[in-house]
Order: sequence, then structure tokens, then C-alpha cells
Amino acid sequence: QSPHVARVAIGGLIRNDRDRVEMLDKIGKSNASAVILSIDSPGGTVTGSEQLFDALRRLSEKKPVVAVVEGMAASGAYIAAMGSDHIIARRNSIVGSVGVIFQFPNVTDLLKSVGVTVEDIKSSPLKASPNPYTPTTPEARAAINSLVMDSYGWFKGLVSERRKLSDQKLDTVTDGRVFTGHQALGLQLVDELGDERTAREWLAREKGVSRDLRVRTWRTSSVGDEFGWLKGSATRLLDTLGLGPLAGLLSQLTGEALERAQLDGLLALWHPRQGS
Repeated sequence: QSPHVARVAIGGLIRNDRDRVEMLDKIGKSNASAVILSIDSPGGTVTGSEQLFDALRRLSEKKPVVAVVEGMAASGAYIAAMGSDHIIARRNSIVGSVGVIFQFPNVTDLLKSVGVTVEDIKSSPLKASPNPYTPTTPEARAAINSLVMDSYGWFKGLVSERRKLSDQKLDTVTDGRVFTGHQALGLQLVDELGDERTAREWLAREKGVSRDLRVRTWRTSSVGDEFGWLKGSATRLLDTLGLGPLAGLLSQLTGEALERAQLDGLLALWHPRQGS
């Protein structure tokens, strides 16, 4: 492969992704002179974000890595951005949402209304707790809160280490809120405003990467979207009935819901429509 600048897109929900890690490792051994991360993601699982961050830090030991926030780098996606050497954001992009959330449904009242109870036999009170079939005990809630706060402490420490913030600024940017790229610049969450052209200028100025090198997009071989057949069947039926606009909306909503439904455990995720 001839020398080039590698472009890697970080989009959608972030989960453990061995194919992406292997791809990043391959880039590290390739003739790529530098790497541009194109980020537009609300985050995902904490472990998936940690895995991606670690892979990017390994890559940055071999190649200069610059992140460009195209639309959103929230929560776990901001963890990924911190794996780069330099963060650039569009002025009105969304950045931040430093925090961790653990969500679980509880259908106790619903089951009670239809006369259904679920019984279990377990080795200890906190085994399989919380669960959706019984009221959440204070002990179970405290155990989950301990998990959340432990991961949050790691996330907050990562921001402190990577962004070199004062205690006051650290407290401001780690309360879970999101910021525009412009606000994030003033809070030191990003290094400058701009786009991919800005990234190329930074690479040329700071890392000596030629402006004449072409950009090559690297992609993994995984396809994803395990539920595509279900979305496709529903939208085709609505199209046949002459409900094209509804079909488009259904495709979008079911895609988001099904993708999110596959997430499990601690989440570093921001999505206002989902209330997190």
C-alpha cells in the first residue's frame, strides 16, 4: 500500500468490536502516515468504549491520530475521541455527556395486574438482582449504584488525565451534560474547531504529514444489523399498502430501538429521545 492518511469512521452505538480493533492494529502496521477519526456517535457500552480507547492509544504510539467530531461525540464516543492526540469539533457539534448509566425495566405492577407472579430460588439475595419481576430492594439498588460510580470514577479520571483540567473545570464537564463544540473548546474538552481540512492542516503543521497524501477510508468486514430482515419485511409491507412515509419512519425507529436493545450492562450513552 502506498503512503496515505487513513480515515476511520466511528458511528452509531459503540459495542465490543473485535473486527474494528484488528483493523486499527492493521493500520498501525500499514503505510498510513496518520489517522483521522471521523466521529458521529452517542456512545454505547462502557466496555466497548474502553476497548476502542485502548486500541486507539496503541495506534497513536505508531501513527499520529486526530479526531474530528462531525456531529456528536457523546459519552462513550468522547472516550474514543480522547484516544486521539488532538480533538477537532465542528462549532455546533455535540460533545460531552461524561457519565455512566445502568437501566433495567421493572414490570412488577404489570404482572400483578394480570395475576402473574414469577418465583425463583437463588443462592443469595443479590443473585440476579435487580430483575424485572420483583421490586428492586435497597440492597440491589446500592450494589448497582456501586458499579455505576466505579465506572464513572474511571471515566472522570480519564478526562482529568487526557485533558489536563483544573478541578473546577473537571466538575463542570463531568456532571453528565452535553456541550456544543464551541462551548467544549472553552472548557478544554476539544483542542480546536473545524473539520477534516483542519485535521489535515494540524497533521501537516504539527506532525509533518504531507498535505498531498490521499485519504483512504478503512472499513471492517463485519456487516452488523442482525435484525435487518425484520425491518425490511415491515417496511416493504407498509410500502405495498401505500404508506411510504410511515415505512420510512418505522425503519428509522425500529433500527434505533433494535440496536439499543442489544446493549447490555453499563452504558456510556447519550440520546435525549431515549431519556438517558
